[in-house]
Amino acid sequence: MDAVVHATLDSFDAATHDRLTADPVRNTVALTSLDRIRRSPATEQPPILITFHENGEVIGSLVRTPPWPFQAADLPLPAVELAATVAAKIDPDAPGVTGPRERSEAFATATGKNYTESLSTRQYRLTTLAPPSVGGTSRMATEDDVELLGGWRAAFLREAVPEAPATPTTEAMRTSLRLGQGHALWVIDGAPVAWAVASRPQAGMTRIGPVYTPPEHRRHGYGAAVSAVATRWALDQGATDVLLFADLTNPTSNSIYQRIGYEPLDDWAEFWWKH
Repeated sequence: MDAVVHATLDSFDAATHDRLTADPVRNTVALTSLDRIRRSPATEQPPILITFHENGEVIGSLVRTPPWPFQAADLPLPAVELAATVAAKIDPDAPGVTGPRERSEAFATATGKNYTESLSTRQYRLTTLAPPSVGGTSRMATEDDVELLGGWRAAFLREAVPEAPATPTTEAMRTSLRLGQGHALWVIDGAPVAWAVASRPQAGMTRIGPVYTPPEHRRHGYGAAVSAVATRWALDQGATDVLLFADLTNPTSNSIYQRIGYEPLDDWAEFWWKH
C-alpha cells in the first residue's frame, strides 16, 4: 500500500470523484467542504489531500480543509498507520480528526498523540418529512441577514464545538449565501428565532446543519420547525439523501429529528489533539 499527496484539487478529484460520489452519505463532509473550496477558492486555505493505493487502485482517502480537523470517512482501517505517518510529515499542525467513530478513533490512536473526544454525534437520514405544527412563519435568509447569521454561527460553535478555531463567521455566512446554500429562518412577530442551513446538493446528497436556536427561544419547537423548512428546501433542490448530525449528549435534538422524519444511520466522533 502507498499514499499519494495531491498538490491540487483537480488531481485529487481525478482520483476520487467516482469513489466519493458512489457513497455520498458516508462522504457527506468531504463532498460539501471540497465543493465549497472548488467554487470559492479565494476564500479558503489550500486543502490537504491524500489518497491510498493498492495494486494500482485507490482504496481510500484522507482530507483536511484548514483550519478544521482531518476527515476520516473514506479512510480504510488497514491504511490508518500509513495515514498517520504521512499526515505527521505534511501537516503537523492539524488539530484532530472527525468521521465515523471506528475510523476516526483508529486514526487518532495511530498518531500516538494524546487526544480528547470533543464531539460525539449520530448521523441521520430523512425518510418521510413530517413538519411539526408550530406557531410562526418561515423565510429564507438574504444578504440582509448576514450579521445575524454570523453572530448565531459563532454562538453555535462556542456551544457545540468549543475547541473549534476562531473563524470570520460573518464573512463565512456571506460566502455561503453567495454559493447558494439554503439558510432557513423561523420567524415570530417579524423577528427570526431559529436558523437551519441546508447544503447545495452533491451527488443527490444534502446535509442540514448548523441548526441553532438562541437560548431565550428554546423549548418552543422552533428548531424542529426550521429544520423541516431547510429539509423541504433541500428536497425542492432535487436532493434524494437529506442528512444531518445530532449531538449524542443532547437527547432533545435527537428525538426532535426523529419526530420530523429522520432515521439514525451511524455514530461519528471528533477527536482533538491535546497540547
